[in-house]
Amino acid sequence: MKLIPISEHPDHAKILYDLLAERESNVNISHKKMPTWEEHCAFVANQPYEAWDLIVVGDDVVGTVYLTPMPPASIRGNEIGIFIFKAHQGNGYGPQAIRMLMERHGPRRYLANISPSNPRSMRMFEALGFRHSETTFERYT
Repeated sequence: MKLIPISEHPDHAKILYDLLAERESNVNISHKKMPTWEEHCAFVANQPYEAWDLIVVGDDVVGTVYLTPMPPASIRGNEIGIFIFKAHQGNGYGPQAIRMLMERHGPRRYLANISPSNPRSMRMFEALGFRHSETTFERYT
């Protein structure tokens, strides 16, 4: 398995959009509806992450992993996000990709913001040594 920066794959925008479309809405915390292709392309072009890689096994892209930029001093940590195509889930690619990302970026505080509707992701991060540190509530008015 290897991690390659999204910019090094010619079809990265389409792969990322397909992965986003496959996600179940109840585990999505970053948006409430699927963005349009144009919105998605603008987001990707903005390069919002410190690191954003495709997870590649053999010739197959099995998912993506990212690391947010260093936040304000009040938070002091980088958030890891990971998404694996359903066809490739349960093969250990997620934990391996997270370990590889953390090894590449070295010692620091890593965070994972996980939907309460995603117990598989919670268990994966706990198995990697992450611990539950806070619960966030939201309200739209």
